Amino acid sequence: MSIITLSNRKKKQQKITMVTCYDYPSAKIINETDIDAVLVGDSVAMVVHGHENTTTATLDMMALHTQAVAKGLKKALLVADLPFMSYRKSLKDTMIAVERLVHAGAQAIKLEGADDNLETIRYIVNSGVPVMGHLGLTPQSIHQLGGFKVQGKLPEAQAKLLENAKQLEAAGCFSLVLECIPSSLAQTATQHLNIPTIGIGAGSYTDGQILVWHDVLGIQNELQPKFLKQYHNAHDAMQKALGKYAEEVKQSIFPNESLHSY
Repeated sequence: MSIITLSNRKKKQQKITMVTCYDYPSAKIINETDIDAVLVGDSVAMVVHGHENTTTATLDMMALHTQAVAKGLKKALLVADLPFMSYRKSLKDTMIAVERLVHAGAQAIKLEGADDNLETIRYIVNSGVPVMGHLGLTPQSIHQLGGFKVQGKLPEAQAKLLENAKQLEAAGCFSLVLECIPSSLAQTATQHLNIPTIGIGAGSYTDGQILVWHDVLGIQNELQPKFLKQYHNAHDAMQKALGKYAEEVKQSIFPNESLHSY
């Protein structure tokens, strides 16, 4: 899968499928499916490392998980998040971060917001690295936004988002994540852009959808946003399996002398 293929999907009005992924065994499973693209998201800080938000993700963390996913992924496009502040210190620091993620296996990087990031995006793209944009609810700005809230409700905010979306396209972004915005706003953005839009909590009118791996499979059941659909209850299945294992060990059922012993 390439950024050109994703662009053609939009032209042909074929939906794009995307999920987050953070480790090698999960990537191997994804590789056996028809998922188009994978994001090693800075959400790893929350989902895997137990932090309250994504601002605690580090470049070392992102590079490590990107490398693990890259080893198991062969077909889908691999995108990695630039973590909080890594692209706001200096252009030199930004390119060091980009280089580390690309060397780890990323085929593209993602960063949040527009405005002051536009020149940076142009530089990264002109350096040969595809960039995915991200507007709406931008989790790295969670303290400024006042929490995980739907964005783009007011006319001024909607106009600003549409302006930023066009600016990101002009800066060279190959696609754009739209997170937690009204579906009508996402539809308007999608219609006015030539690049694919990938929605999460942005309704059905975007060119594609992305969900977090642990949410799709129901591995976690504490956070249940409205936009989430769980396709499996892995939490209960895993809990049941581990409980069965503990029970059999305590009752000397496992390991079986004839089946599991040398």
